Amino acid sequence: EVKIERQGEPRETWFRVEGATRVPYFTRAEIAAGVLEGRGLELFWLESAADVFFVHVQGSARLALPDGKAVRIGYAARNGHPYHPIGRTLVARGEMALEEVSMQSIRAWLHANPAQAQAVMDTNPSYIFFRDMTDGTPQSSLEPDSGPVGAAGIALTAGRSLAVDPRHHAYATPIFVSVSKSFPGQELPFNRLMIAQDTGSAIIGPARGDIFFGSGHEAGLVAGTVRHDAEMFVLKAVDLR
Repeated sequence: EVKIERQGEPRETWFRVEGATRVPYFTRAEIAAGVLEGRGLELFWLESAADVFFVHVQGSARLALPDGKAVRIGYAARNGHPYHPIGRTLVARGEMALEEVSMQSIRAWLHANPAQAQAVMDTNPSYIFFRDMTDGTPQSSLEPDSGPVGAAGIALTAGRSLAVDPRHHAYATPIFVSVSKSFPGQELPFNRLMIAQDTGSAIIGPARGDIFFGSGHEAGLVAGTVRHDAEMFVLKAVDLR
């Protein structure tokens, strides 16, 4: 079994303190090896390390508990280490071709190679900490089918919410996204006005974005295979007086 953990405060934490010295926070490999065990930080236990890893990639999740209840977890903080896509690791090791890389193919490889899975996941030193979103906070009052709460503090809308690098695009900015190719299961190219409402550690730079496709199995199938080239048109108010 593996666990999802949280830090004491829901904010970015880039360093830990040893005596009077600030040192880099623990890496994914160190945390997986148990450096935080015994501190009571666990929130929930999931069935596999691969499931935990992809919750980290998504930054939020709805969990189905054995008693039939559903709970939300959301982003609280990260360890400050850079994000490294493990698909790149698998390609470099000759485990799969670049064109074969998707969330589904990576998940299948991790499940098929349990003895090597943790070492591959550890090549991504970035680690996300979570908080329970069903603790009486305003976010916990969302409808069960509502999207996860993004970095902007509101529920994401499938097909309309865009994750961006907030150093380049302010939240609530309208951005028109144009993709010349259709996404899996869709007949027409994706051309849609979206709103910047979230972010992610892998989204770096002014011309990178991540579309929220919704929750559930079908949405995951689409999201896991999308790495399309696109054009982003940022709409800004102009005073014509």
